[in-house]
Amino acid sequence: MERIAGMSRPELVQVADTVSRDKGIEREEVFVAMEQAIQKAGRSKYGHDHDIRAAIDRRTGEIRLERRLQVVEEVEDEATQVTVDRARRKKPDAEPGDELIDPLPPIDFGRIAAQTAKQVIVQRVREAERERQYEEYKDRMDEVVNGLVKRVEFGNVIVDLGRAEALLRRDELIPREHFKNGDRVRAYIFDVRQEPRGPQIFLSRTRPEFMAKLFAQEVPEIYDGIIDIKAVARDPGSRAKIAVLSRDSSIDPVGACVGMRGSRVQAVVAELQGEKIDIIQWTEEPASFVVNALAPAEVAKVVLDEDTNRIEVVVPDEQLSLAIGRRGQNVRLASQLSGWDIDILTEAEESERRQEEFRTRSQAFIDALDVDDVIAHLLVTEGFSSVEEVAFVVDDELADIEGFDPDIAAELKERAQSYLEERERVADEQRRELGVDDEMTFVHGLSATMLVALGQAGVKTLDDLADLASDELREIVGLEAMDEETANTIIMASRAHWFDDDDVAADSGAESEGDVGAATDANADADAGTDPGTESGTESGVGLEVEVVAEDAAGDADTAAVDDDSDRAG
Repeated sequence: MERIAGMSRPELVQVADTVSRDKGIEREEVFVAMEQAIQKAGRSKYGHDHDIRAAIDRRTGEIRLERRLQVVEEVEDEATQVTVDRARRKKPDAEPGDELIDPLPPIDFGRIAAQTAKQVIVQRVREAERERQYEEYKDRMDEVVNGLVKRVEFGNVIVDLGRAEALLRRDELIPREHFKNGDRVRAYIFDVRQEPRGPQIFLSRTRPEFMAKLFAQEVPEIYDGIIDIKAVARDPGSRAKIAVLSRDSSIDPVGACVGMRGSRVQAVVAELQGEKIDIIQWTEEPASFVVNALAPAEVAKVVLDEDTNRIEVVVPDEQLSLAIGRRGQNVRLASQLSGWDIDILTEAEESERRQEEFRTRSQAFIDALDVDDVIAHLLVTEGFSSVEEVAFVVDDELADIEGFDPDIAAELKERAQSYLEERERVADEQRRELGVDDEMTFVHGLSATMLVALGQAGVKTLDDLADLASDELREIVGLEAMDEETANTIIMASRAHWFDDDDVAADSGAESEGDVGAATDANADADAGTDPGTESGTESGVGLEVEVVAEDAAGDADTAAVDDDSDRAG
């Protein structure tokens, strides 16, 4: 087969080596890009329908251009196919299915062809560079990197990381922070995404993880894992709180983070543009941790409510502004750090609220149990908050209250139970007047008072109740009277009849189909003239015999009746 010598171009090898070294991509990828560019120029000259291939010798830079044709019995596309006879003129042993390689003479790149080839090479090299950047940085998320500011566009900073570019968005910059071209910047990689225009590396200087990484760089104990950073809360550029815990009892985690004369923490503060940092020792006890988190404010009392994940903190009157902080900053950061919702009260406010609760509960016992102030105050002082607690408490607990005896305890329980029964009766009457369905009373967890509230809200049947969401049910009966789990249980119980009705309908449908099927089979047997008894066995034969006997008996009765009428006529 004829072979045309290719064009030897050693400068292509030098270009490939240079581009590979400068762009940080594989040398082979540069050669592939060149071959694609030459193939495109070859198609432009010989026709885009032809299968033109180009190959560059990796050692000498020699360019070989060739056209490939498929050997077939019957040609359908003359640009890519050739008959067996014509193929055997160049390749005597050619068979259908073989590929015939037709060498082409080297092409002379004109201005347009050269520009097209350049564009193809640049595009292919750029894609290879982007792929390399993504593969390199996709596993470097959660790292702190250093770079130079390349340019600033609409407040967004483009950072040159050396082998890639990263984006530091304006909302990820510390407030009042400005960068100029050429400035050094340190930031945290929080996301790397593969996008159509190439990999995007996103940086941040405001995220809590950035501060944690800075402390890990400045504090060897954190880097070695002796001290753990348990939580970080930041108000970027203003103030931050960080909770640390030491795995070694001989090492003070707060002191290690502060460093000699504050050298370690000051390095972090300088990087964060003067952001004030409170370093707190982490504890498993929520109350102690919240007290530490509210530092420098002093805390007098803490009340936890684990059901609502809320904590009430009582501080001296003069400490209120310090505990709250400027624009609520201190309590907000403490809440983020601890994960608890924090309510701040002064001692005067807490005392006033306690007195109001005391008066309210005492008055409730006076009205419900018909007792004097002394007994009501004693019940509230001992921790009773509702009539229900008095009605169902153990007798000994009431009798053990100072000033009470077993008779008084029994009388109080009896009055409390009578009050609850009367309240239940009145509520039941109101329920009936509102038209609430009696089926609602069988739903476990709904009291008569709750049913009245539901009736007033227009929820009167099980279907109405089943249509509610858990938060809607709690709003109607009262958020304190029912938690979310109980509300979900009640709603699912009210929906049970929907599924029962579906099961009954399905069973009825199956029985109806069975009856129709049996009737159809019987009619088919009758139409075919077959004897059901021969197929049904002994039972069908018995049934047939009974029918015959019944017909004979009916015939005998008719005959007897005719004879009787004849006798009367005679």
